[in-house]
Amino acid sequence: MAEEVKKKTTKKVAAEKKTAIKEVKKEVLENKTTGKLSIGVVDMAGKAAGSVTLPLEIFGAKVNPILMAQAVRVYLANQRQGTARTKTRGEVNASKRKIYRQKGTGRARHGALSAPLFIGGGTTFGPKPRDFSLKMPTKMRKAALFSALTQKFVNKEIMVVDTDGVKGKTKEMVQMLKTLQMLDKKGKANKVLFITDGADVVKKSARNLEGVNMTNVSTLSTYTVLNHKNVLFVKSALEKMNDIYGEKKTK
Repeated sequence: MAEEVKKKTTKKVAAEKKTAIKEVKKEVLENKTTGKLSIGVVDMAGKAAGSVTLPLEIFGAKVNPILMAQAVRVYLANQRQGTARTKTRGEVNASKRKIYRQKGTGRARHGALSAPLFIGGGTTFGPKPRDFSLKMPTKMRKAALFSALTQKFVNKEIMVVDTDGVKGKTKEMVQMLKTLQMLDKKGKANKVLFITDGADVVKKSARNLEGVNMTNVSTLSTYTVLNHKNVLFVKSALEKMNDIYGEKKTK
């Protein structure tokens, strides 16, 4: 009985979310004619504090899953250091003397203890330092980022936070996330990404919270956006993003 109720509740929540996403998509299509998108702003207490206009070219772009997947692959490949290295039998610091005579022992023929067969010997076909980095054109990288942000906006997983008067206390951030229902019973955040404009005061209030990651708007990537459930923009960071990635910058 409990399982049936749980299934019905899950289906109801999924249906409500699907309806909400359809409404947002409809809103995006309607606002494309006017060139404006708006989103609500909350303060550090988690209460509504007005609204702001979002740049349509960034949060109302065409969602391209293939391009986003390519951007994620490039990002992850570029995180690899490629410094793994093993020694061959010629590089192992071991005696090169013949360990026993060639014939008459009944054992296999061996010439030195540096052979890969012996413990401490060289490694056959082991890894060597290499460059794993991949390149992606700037326009494609920006288009992938815009796709990710648009998808988050359509799924109602983006919020704007007004941090005026923030004192850098962790309890301020906890209170806001709790009001926004982004904390579980243990007080852990559900993969929240906080995008700032480099303000140290905001970083101090969230750096000790598990499940909350901070990033600068100038270093934002497609992988970082997609790897988090909720994305919170500082109001000033949103303005800075419009300056960095705005319509004039994308041409």
